[in-house]
Amino acid sequence: MRYLVTFKATAVPAGPPPADLMEAIFKLGQEATEAGVMLDNSGLAPSSEGARIEVSGGRLTVSDGPFAEAKELISYALYEVRSKEEVVEWTTRFVKLHRDLWPGWEGESDVLRLFGPEDFAPPA
Repeated sequence: MRYLVTFKATAVPAGPPPADLMEAIFKLGQEATEAGVMLDNSGLAPSSEGARIEVSGGRLTVSDGPFAEAKELISYALYEVRSKEEVVEWTTRFVKLHRDLWPGWEGESDVLRLFGPEDFAPPA
């Protein structure tokens, strides 16, 4: 099963992330890649560098960022795992690194299963 994990920051201390946090994130990503479960991941630039395309009332609009959400989406990861519990474990390890190595940082992750061909198979 594939899962998309998003990571949002709600409180970020001043200054760049600590070097030991970045090193721990790199090692965890390397471990997940070597285990064959992480397919892709990346940090995301601030929403001020993005755009939003929206349809409302039949009208299509394109708006440049930044977006007003209080939680800034800062990264994502794409996993191929055997279960939801497995991806939750990987994600929990990632969030714990932030808690343990960057005092004052607060955020959250959403774990979202991606549809696969099995979800659209004809009824048996």
